[in-house]
Amino acid sequence: MDMLVQIMEALEATNITEGFAGGVPELGRALGGGGTPLQRAVLGAAPAAPPTLPALSPEQRALFTELLHPEALERGVVLAPDGSTVAVAPLLAGLEAGLKCAPTAPVLTATSTPAPADPLYAVTVAEALGMSYLLARANGSQATLGPGGCWDDVENPQVFTLEGPPSPVSDAFANGALDGVLLGARLAEAPVPLAALLRGYYSYGAAGERAPSSFRRGRFGTRTGQGKLEEEVAAALRLLRVLPATRSLLEDVGDEEVAAVARRAAQDFTDAYVECPAVMPRCMWGARPYRGSPSALSPPLPFVYIHHTYEPGAPCRTFASCARAMRSMQRFHQDARGWDDIGYSFVVGSDGYLYEGRGWHWVGAHTRGYNRQGYGVSYVGDYTARPPDADALALVRDAFLPCAVRAGRLRRNYTLRGHRQMGRTECPGDSLFREIETWHGFQACTHACTCG
Repeated sequence: MDMLVQIMEALEATNITEGFAGGVPELGRALGGGGTPLQRAVLGAAPAAPPTLPALSPEQRALFTELLHPEALERGVVLAPDGSTVAVAPLLAGLEAGLKCAPTAPVLTATSTPAPADPLYAVTVAEALGMSYLLARANGSQATLGPGGCWDDVENPQVFTLEGPPSPVSDAFANGALDGVLLGARLAEAPVPLAALLRGYYSYGAAGERAPSSFRRGRFGTRTGQGKLEEEVAAALRLLRVLPATRSLLEDVGDEEVAAVARRAAQDFTDAYVECPAVMPRCMWGARPYRGSPSALSPPLPFVYIHHTYEPGAPCRTFASCARAMRSMQRFHQDARGWDDIGYSFVVGSDGYLYEGRGWHWVGAHTRGYNRQGYGVSYVGDYTARPPDADALALVRDAFLPCAVRAGRLRRNYTLRGHRQMGRTECPGDSLFREIETWHGFQACTHACTCG
C-alpha cells in the first residue's frame, strides 16, 4: 500500500491528469484498459492514457498498470499496514466516483438507462457481486464469494496467492470495494489529496490506535443496510442488461430472476464481509507447520471456552504486534510444552481482527479434557485487572459467535464458559470473566464442570 500511495502522490504533484475529470483514479482506469462495462457506462469512457508518465519511474508505471489490469486477480492487490489485502481496481473506482460526485464536480450521470441507484456502489461492489451470483446460478456453481489468500512475506510482500478457485468477489476485492465506497463517499463531500486520504485511512494512529481501515466492515454496515445493497445489485444488473457489451449475457434474465439474485447476493455478502469478523489465516501471521497429524472436530460443537493469553500480557494493537504474539505463543506451545501446534482455536487481537490458530476443523489444546467438545478462543493480554477493549469484546460477543452459529460451526444452543470453570486456573482473568458472565450462552458451574 505504501508503494501505491507514493505513486498517487507523485502523480498528484504534476499536471499529468489534466483532462481527466476523475483525476489519478481515472488515469489509472485508462492505463488498465478502461474499466468494466458498467464503470464505463457510469463514469464515462476514460481518455487515452498518455504515452509517458514522467513523474513515475518505469517500475512504478509498470506496477500501477499491472495493479489495474482486469485479469490481474492475484497481481491487482496490495497489502495494507493493518494486514488486510486490498484489490486496487474497486478502490480506485470508488475514488473516481467520489471525485465526480463532489459538489465542485460536474454532475455524474450514467450514459445509459436505466441509471444505477447510486453510482458509488455500482462501480465498486454491485456489478461484480451481481455478475458473480448470476453466473454461478447459470452454471450451477457455488463459487460466488472468496477465496482469501496469502503473501509470500508480509514484511516484504512480493507475491500474493489465492487459497482456492477465484470468484469475481474475492476477499481482497471485497476489501477494496468496501474501502472504495467509504473513501469515495468522503471525497463526494469535499475533495482532498488522494495520497493523504489513503495514508491516513490505512495507517495506525500516533499512539497506536487502530487504523481506520480495520473498521471497514462496521462502517460499511452502518452506511449500507442489506436492503440498500440488494437495491444496488438489482439496479446494476438491470443496467448491464441493456449495455451492448453485456446484453447477450443477460438477455434471458427477467426481473424476477434479477430480484432473486440480488437478494441472495446481498444477504451472503453482508453475512461474509459486514456482519462477520475478518480472520487472519495462519499464513498471514507466519505460522509454523502443524507437527504430526491433526484430529478432526465434528461441528457443530456445543461449547466455547474463553481464555486470555496472560503472556503476552499486553494487548496487541497492530497487525505486526499481533502476528509476533501468535508466533511467540506457537513457539512456546510447540517447543516448551511439546504440543503439535498453538493450542487455541482462535486468538483475538485488539487490532480489530481474529487470528486463526487451529481453526474450525482441528482439535485444539486449550481446555484439558474438553478440547473435542468446543472451540478455545483466547484474548491476547492479561485481563485480571481490566477487561479487553470494548471493540475486542464486541468482536467475539456480537460478531464471531453469532456468525459461527449461522455457519453451522456452533450449535444454536451452545454453552459458553470461562477456562477457570473447567480446571484449576485463574484464566481468563477476573475482569474478563466478569464480562463473559453477561454474554449469551454463558453457563455457571454445575456438576459437569469444575470451579477453579
